[in-house]
Amino acid sequence: MLPYLIGVGAVVVVVLVVVFAMYNSLVSARAHVRESWSNVDTELQRRHDLIPNLVNTVKGYMKHERELLENIVSLREQAERLRPGEATPDQARVETALQSALGQLRVRIENYPDLKASTNVESLQAELANTEDRVQSSIRFYNGNVKNLELKVESVPTNIIAGLFGFKKAQYFELHDEAARQAPKVAF
Repeated sequence: MLPYLIGVGAVVVVVLVVVFAMYNSLVSARAHVRESWSNVDTELQRRHDLIPNLVNTVKGYMKHERELLENIVSLREQAERLRPGEATPDQARVETALQSALGQLRVRIENYPDLKASTNVESLQAELANTEDRVQSSIRFYNGNVKNLELKVESVPTNIIAGLFGFKKAQYFELHDEAARQAPKVAF
C-alpha cells in the first residue's frame, strides 16, 4: 500500500508542477504583452509630443495648408484621449489616420524649399521619422508578444489552465487604413 501512495503522491506532485509551470508561463506571457504595450504607448506619446513642435514650426510657412495642419492637431488630440492601458480598434484607427496625415505633411514640406532647408524643420522631421520607426518597432514587438500569449491561450494543454484562470487573448495593434499602407506620392 505504501508504494502505491508514494506513486500517487509522485503523480500528483508532477501534475501540480506542470500546472504551476503552465500558469507561470501564461502570467509571463501576459506580463510581456502589458510591458510591450507600455513601450508602444511611450512611443506614441513621443510622437504626440513632437507633433505640436513640428506643426508650430511649419505653420508660418504653410498658411494655405491650414486644413492639413488642423487635421493633424485634431487627430493628435483624439489619439491622446484614446490611450487606454491596452490596444483598441478605435486607437488603431486614429493612430493610422495620424500616421497617414504626417506622411502627407512630409510630402508637402518637400514643396517648400525654404521650409525644407530650415534647420528646425529638418531636425523635427528627422526626429519624427526616427519616432515613426520606433513606433513601428514597438508595435511589431507588442504584436509578437500578443501572438505568443494567443498561442498559449489556444494551445493544449495550456488552454485548459488559461480557461480555468481566466487568461484571455490580447488585441493586436493593426493598421486599418489602406491609404496609410501606401507610400505618399510626391508631385512637383
